This record gives sequence, structure tokens and C-alpha cells, in this order.
Amino acid sequence: MSITNINEVSGLVVEPNERQEKLSSPQKESATVWSTFEKIAFRIAFIFFISMSLPNSAGWYKDLVSFDWAHLHYRDLYDVARFGSGIDWFGRTIFGSSLNGYATWIITFLFSVVGGVIWTLISKVRKPEVQEYNILYYWLRVVVRYRAGIGIIGFGFTKLLPTQMPYPSLGLLNTNFGDFTLQKIYWLSIGIVPWYQVFAGVVELAAGILLFFRGTTTLGAILLLGALGDIVYVNFAYDGGVHVYSSYFVLLAAFILWKDIPNIYNLLILEKLTIPNNHYPALSEKWQQYTRYILKGGVIGVFVFFLFYLQYINFKFDPYKQPATAGIKTLRGNYDVSEFKINNQEIPYSPTDTVRWQWATFENWTSLTFKVNKPQSLDLSNGGGAPMRDLERTFELTGTGGGQRVYHYLADTIQNVLYLRDKFNRLGYRDGIGQAGENGKAKKKEVDEKKVQNNWISQDALANIGDENKMIDPRGWSTRRDREFAAKPKKDSRNKMVLHYSTTDGSKVILSGVNENKDSLYVVLNRVDRPYVLSKSTLNAGKYE
Repeated sequence: MSITNINEVSGLVVEPNERQEKLSSPQKESATVWSTFEKIAFRIAFIFFISMSLPNSAGWYKDLVSFDWAHLHYRDLYDVARFGSGIDWFGRTIFGSSLNGYATWIITFLFSVVGGVIWTLISKVRKPEVQEYNILYYWLRVVVRYRAGIGIIGFGFTKLLPTQMPYPSLGLLNTNFGDFTLQKIYWLSIGIVPWYQVFAGVVELAAGILLFFRGTTTLGAILLLGALGDIVYVNFAYDGGVHVYSSYFVLLAAFILWKDIPNIYNLLILEKLTIPNNHYPALSEKWQQYTRYILKGGVIGVFVFFLFYLQYINFKFDPYKQPATAGIKTLRGNYDVSEFKINNQEIPYSPTDTVRWQWATFENWTSLTFKVNKPQSLDLSNGGGAPMRDLERTFELTGTGGGQRVYHYLADTIQNVLYLRDKFNRLGYRDGIGQAGENGKAKKKEVDEKKVQNNWISQDALANIGDENKMIDPRGWSTRRDREFAAKPKKDSRNKMVLHYSTTDGSKVILSGVNENKDSLYVVLNRVDRPYVLSKSTLNAGKYE
């Protein structure tokens, strides 16, 4: 068999050609006839995939018209691309934890079955033409492939410009391997090789772009199915927590491919001449053609080029999981704790002591990390990617045990005072309390902390510190950032410390003040050069000069 036109035998989505027009009547009939089973299955699938492809929250539509589109943050457009879908009226845990968040899929499918039955009963009276099913299938496929394309591009840009899995902080590099959860180990194993993360982003981005064009849809769906199928398995194997969303793209890709599978099998396995039986609407009117070009161009312009620009700004100046505000340059580095006093009583070094700090680090950003031999409950989230405040970007501590504490600080560099708050913030899980079952102690401590929560930083100190919102490069500014910083802070029960710092060149740092228990604290830190076998990242997010 000679192949004169690759489009004739590729089995992929191509425009109808002359050979299709010359098919005999029996061939045409076999290419267009839908069996009764196929019609019923299609009706159910149509309702199901439309429901799974459209936003199900009124808030999404409200945000769409209320965003300041002239001053967007990356997360604004990302939230447009990543939204909840399906019928979730009964919540996501109605079937218990055994289904791991797939309740929305099941409920949506059950409603689709009911809708498909009703549609079937109506069709018995109306008797629609075969061509109607072909056109409906075409438009359903358009909706699904654009939904999958937009969503995976939003996902892919966080890897292409690596911010989803940041390079580990000094505190994480100093943590014992056995103190990490499975999820954290996987995320760090990707974070330490940013160029592999970039490659993963290229794959996801390519899959999304291919889905925007009819002729490359099958290639895009194959790429998407393979890439996200692997991510689904990784999330189950490492207990990653985003298995449902990654499974969602596998589901969409499988639907896009299902009609092509017989053609692919016929072409690649049986090695037979294969002509795809595709049905495209005519769109013969000029306005229809222009509308198609404008909509396609708009989607590509917004979700490929403009989203890339926003993600680049985010990567450079405000990485969404990594704190964005630069820390005090003189303090940055690893430290040994040479002297430690509580209420003027010195506590000598002991690896088993539950109060004394064992080591400390000041990051490039506004975080102080130290370790004590006193465990706290694990934060199993993925690191707080959505909030604008550095305090709530918690990748430095999530999935990490072993007594590590991470504090965010605001620095009064005139009076040399650090105002620190514990990044770990879960009611009932404070130091020394453990599970929320010890309600008496937990509630009392929470009430006591709320009494001192307000006005813990004086107005003079706040004037010296300045506006935290304006501490990043102006190019990272967005309306979203202004909006979140202007919002009234949520009440929390975070531990707080106020520490004066004294140093000349950072080689020795003295911290003195009040710790989270209102005890006087005196700590002497000596900087140490800790060479890591791990190579430094060559692709760093953020600006911390």
C-alpha cells in the first residue's frame, strides 16, 4: 500500500477530503449511523460532560466580571482556568472517604442517567435526524477539548516557570529525611530539579495548545492522557492530595479519544487504510467564520500569551507558594545555637531537650526557622499557594515533622526588632496541646492569645516597618494583592514572639525578647557554612536582592 497523503491514513482529526466525498453509499451509511445503544450513551455523556466542563459556582461568574482585567494577578486568570464543576449539591464526601473526593462525579453521572432517560423518551416522539447527533457530538467535543486545554495550560505554566514545587528552603534542607511525609518527599524531589519541572510544564502546555485545533486534537488528548495519568498515579502513590483534579483531565482526555480509538487500532495495529469519519458544521456564513477565528484567537491570546506573561511576573517577583518579601540580608544563613536562656536561666545543649533550639536559619525571605525536640501535628496541605500574605505561604513547613518551627517576621530595622508569628495555624494544634481533644487547655490558650492579639505591634513600630503590601518589586503589584491586604485580617491563634536582634556582619546574631509563652528569651546564634551535596538551583523564583 502506497501512502500519498499522510492526512488520509493518520487516523487523526482532519478536514473532510475528496476521498470521503467519494465514499460509496454503504460506506457513508456506516460512517454516520448511530445504534440505539450509542444514542442512549451519547445522551448521558452529553449531559455529564457539559456539567463537568462548566463552572458550578456563582462566585466564578461574579469574579469573571469583577476582576480588574487591566491589573490582574496570575492567580486571577488561574482561577478562571481552574474551577469547580459538576453537581456538588450534596457535598464531596457524601459517600465517605473511601472514594477520595469523587462524590461529585458520581452524583453528576446519576443525574446524567436520569436526564438521558428523559431525553430518550422525548426522542421517541420527536425522532431526531442522525446528523443532529453528529453536530451535537462535534460541539460537545469542542467544549470538552477547550475546557481541558485551558485547564491544563493553567496547570502547566506553574511548572514551566517553576513555582508549583519550589526549590527547598534552608530549613527544609536541614530537616531529617525521615521527618518528611510521602507527599513532601515527592514535591521536593521535583523542586530540586527545576529543569525537569520545566519539562513537565512543556508537556502539559503542549497538550493544551494541541487541543485548541481540530487537526491536532487527538495528539493533544494522547499527550494529556499520558502525562496526567502518571500524575494521578503519583498522587495515589505519594498521597499527594490532588488526585481528583488530575483524574479530571484524564477523564476529559479519554472522552476526546474514545471515537478515535477504533481508527487508531485499525491504522497502527491492523495497518489498514483508515479514513476518519468526522462531521464538522458548515459555518458557511462569513460572520460564523469570523466569530470562530475571533473566539479561538481570544482564547489562545488570553490563556497562552497573556497567562504566560502573568506567570512570568509571578515567578520573578511574587512566587505564589514561596514568600515574596525579601528578608534582612545580614541575617540570612544557617546558624548553630551557642547560647540559649529562658527567663535568664541558661539551658545547655542537649538533643533531647524540648525547649532549647537545636539550630536556626534565616531565609532569603522573611522566615526564621528553628528546631526543637518537641513534635507538633503535621500540616498536610500543599503549601498555601493562593494567599497574597507571606505569613500564609506555608510550603516551608507543610508535610514536615521533627519539631521544626517556621516563623514569619516583620522587621523594624530602625529599632532592630523582629515581630514574629508562627506560620502553623490550626486551632487545637498549638505547641504543647496536641490533638483538639484536650479541649480545656486548647480553648483557654486560644482565648488568652486572642486577648493579646490586637495591638501587639505598636503604631511607631508599624510606621518603621512600612506597608508589607508594598515591599515587593512594583512590577509584582496587582489589584488582587491590594484587595487581600486591605481585607480585615482573620482571627487566628498563632504563637507570637517579639525579639530584638543585634549583629555586625551576621556571623554572630543575638536575639533577645519575649517568646510565644511570654517568657524572656536570649539566644546567641553563630553562622555556619553548611555545604550541601545537593547542587544549587539554576532557576530561582523571586527577587531578594
